[in-house]
Amino acid sequence: MAKNTIKKLADEEIASAPKEEKAAKSKKPAPASNGRWSRFKAFWQEPRVQKISGIFLVLFSVFVFLSCVSYLFNGQNDFRLVQGTEVVDSFSQSEPYKNWMGKIGAHVAWFFMNKYVGLGALFLPLVLFMIGIRVWLKRDLLPFWKTIRLSVAAMLFFPLAIGFMFHNRVDGFERTIEITCNQNLVGGFGHFATEWCTYTLGWFGTLMLLLFVSGAFLIFNFNHRMEAVWARIAEWWKNRAKAIEPDEEELDETIATVNTKQEDKASVPPVLINSIKEEPIAEIEEEEILMEELPELELDIREEEEVAEEELIAEVESPVELDSVLPVDSAMASTSTLVSDDENFSVEIEQGEDELSEEDIKQKIEELGPFDPRRDLSRYQWPSIDLLKPHGGQGPQINKEELEENKNKIVETLNHYKIEIAKIKASIGPTVTLYEIVPAPGVRISKIKNLEDDIALSLAALGIRIIAPIPGKGTIGIEVPNSKPDVVSMRSLIASEKFQNADMELPVVLGKTISNENFVADLAKMPHLLMAGATGQGKSVGLNAILVSLLYKKHPAEIKFVLVDPKKVELTLFNKIERHFLAKLPNEGEAIITDVQKVVKTLTSLCIEMDDRYELLKIAGCRNIKEYNGKFTARRLNPENGHRYLPYIVLVVDEFADLIMTAGREVETPIARLAQLARAIGIHLIIATQRPSVNIITGTIKANFPARIAFRVTSKIDSRTILDSGGADQLIGRGDMLYSTGNDLIRLQCGFVDTPEVEEITDFIGMQQAYPTAFLLPEVVDENALEMGNFADEDKDELFNEAARIVVMTQQGSASLLQRKLKLGYNRAGRLVDQLEAAGVIGPFEGSKARKVLIPDEMALEQFLKGGASNSPF
Repeated sequence: MAKNTIKKLADEEIASAPKEEKAAKSKKPAPASNGRWSRFKAFWQEPRVQKISGIFLVLFSVFVFLSCVSYLFNGQNDFRLVQGTEVVDSFSQSEPYKNWMGKIGAHVAWFFMNKYVGLGALFLPLVLFMIGIRVWLKRDLLPFWKTIRLSVAAMLFFPLAIGFMFHNRVDGFERTIEITCNQNLVGGFGHFATEWCTYTLGWFGTLMLLLFVSGAFLIFNFNHRMEAVWARIAEWWKNRAKAIEPDEEELDETIATVNTKQEDKASVPPVLINSIKEEPIAEIEEEEILMEELPELELDIREEEEVAEEELIAEVESPVELDSVLPVDSAMASTSTLVSDDENFSVEIEQGEDELSEEDIKQKIEELGPFDPRRDLSRYQWPSIDLLKPHGGQGPQINKEELEENKNKIVETLNHYKIEIAKIKASIGPTVTLYEIVPAPGVRISKIKNLEDDIALSLAALGIRIIAPIPGKGTIGIEVPNSKPDVVSMRSLIASEKFQNADMELPVVLGKTISNENFVADLAKMPHLLMAGATGQGKSVGLNAILVSLLYKKHPAEIKFVLVDPKKVELTLFNKIERHFLAKLPNEGEAIITDVQKVVKTLTSLCIEMDDRYELLKIAGCRNIKEYNGKFTARRLNPENGHRYLPYIVLVVDEFADLIMTAGREVETPIARLAQLARAIGIHLIIATQRPSVNIITGTIKANFPARIAFRVTSKIDSRTILDSGGADQLIGRGDMLYSTGNDLIRLQCGFVDTPEVEEITDFIGMQQAYPTAFLLPEVVDENALEMGNFADEDKDELFNEAARIVVMTQQGSASLLQRKLKLGYNRAGRLVDQLEAAGVIGPFEGSKARKVLIPDEMALEQFLKGGASNSPF
């Protein structure tokens, strides 16, 4: 028995030996290159190494630049020393190197300029400098990749172009000497490229190639700027041609006008030109000879008239950049005046037989072109996509095994309750996978809906949501969270073609749908947005994503933000773009509002701005801001009548619940009024809150906020308060949200933008040219302050002193306290409180909080009552 056991063990060891050898062979050792690369990567990521490398590149770029510039002046002397045609000791003082950077500088300049790219080497230091700044300071002084692209293109193009210019100057042996002397300009690359192109394409072919490459390069990089340059050149040439070759009919009309003025000085000419010189006209008036009577003198008179007419046409027909716009309707005013930037130019068009026709005015408008609201900040650059970081992976991290396992568990769970399925398919999203099932005929939808908790139990997953049925489809949806959710990067959303080509007034990219598609919405069509969610579920990130979307798409002249941040920490990063994008009240320090009283004033100011805009729309005959701005940019509205370009205004309120608790109806009323009326004139509201309870989000507010975003909340009651339906309580958090426009719910994964990214974007915008101040809202008159100052001495209540003593003793300023202590009615106690506030005994009203007592003790009060307080109106 023992022998048999030993024999079996030996056989098993023999059989397992080949397997172990195969397994050992199959396990290949990791290549040593991976270890070296990981060590190098860790070494390079060391901040000290990056700083040292960046400083070295910056200094080396300056060294190369000075070497190349010096080589242009001292290259002939250093050329012989570098080539070795003259043997000179390295430390000899007989004929040293004349390069500013010494021997090394001469060799470096010879290597890059003489041997390779000639003058193109002057662009190499710029490339090294940009790389060094990025490695050292982690920022770009210029657009990084665009600068690199332009510099490399110039390094390759300039040697070929300069070599082509010097190619056919001389022939034979003299040509060889010429090329040698000009080697500093074209380099070896330029010489070789010129020889090859002229041999292959000929002289004309090389010229055509250079023109084509330069034109394609300019169009590819500066297309929009080139169009503006060509338009200005064409306009200048057109006006110059008009000034040089005036029309004969215009000359005849001018001469007839001058003669008519001499005969009848009482008549008024149709066009009065204030800045015309009077000397040529005086010479013509002295000539009392008619051209028809003396044909032989026609040429001399015409020459004099041409001088006067050229000056006249040069004054009138010169291109004028009007700050104002021209009225199209001639019935708008009896006299219209066009005033240009030149103070000496003024044209009056008077009513009468000789007034300008509508065609002339339209032609003048066409010459001026449309009004550009971006003109004041024409050099503004939109933030680069490189300021955003690529968070997360490249797509949903889910495998087929997980999909099949979830499908089988869903089918198995439904079969336990005798529910048959005809078809099932899956749509993979960044954080959630949607399983669409088609039930067999005769199966009730409510039966599947009631199995929500059972399916969640079988899948061991949190946040199972059943959509029964899916709107627009004949299927039932079961949303199951992925085991490895993917982070949706804001960089991928901003760079998407759907956002870049969005034909919307205020495009906002919110995130990705369950089908992994980018979701872009128009804030102008929402028209107001309500956001709610528990703490830490992504509400602040969602606000930043909306603001970043608008910053990447709109110019500072086209949109302004009014930011309200009671927490004082969420929106402070946007302080840096105050003079670009923010709006505030006059004489206010910070544009971001944190004080409750200032919030009330700002909302009141927005209501005044809304009324003013509606008045402008009524005068212009427009129904919305898009039509009004279209008329204004087409120069059909006159700024002298109060018309102006109207930017969109977006009011962002973070933590709306705190405002309602402290200010109450003072905040709710203007918010409701703006939500009801402000849509047409370009004022849009974004309100965020943590407490979506009924007393915070009232029915009046909900009725005017059709677009709502719900992040994860704690109960179904909160979900119904926000969305009027459940579902928000079943989200998984971390940016998972439901977007509702009133019709259906869309589940999205919000784009993630981190605080350092927002800071870099605001820094980039803040460093650019800006307006002198932030956009100023209408000033609000404090009615309470006026009422306080109206108390006269005879209106002082008899119990004023006693009430002041009670308030100071108890350090509580309230009407109910005075009612109890002095046994007064509420009305008289309220008047006493108003008088105490006017006298400076207590502070202003602060909502649910008690009023502050401004006098510390009774001794100070006695001095105050005896006349020590100069600010008292009594």
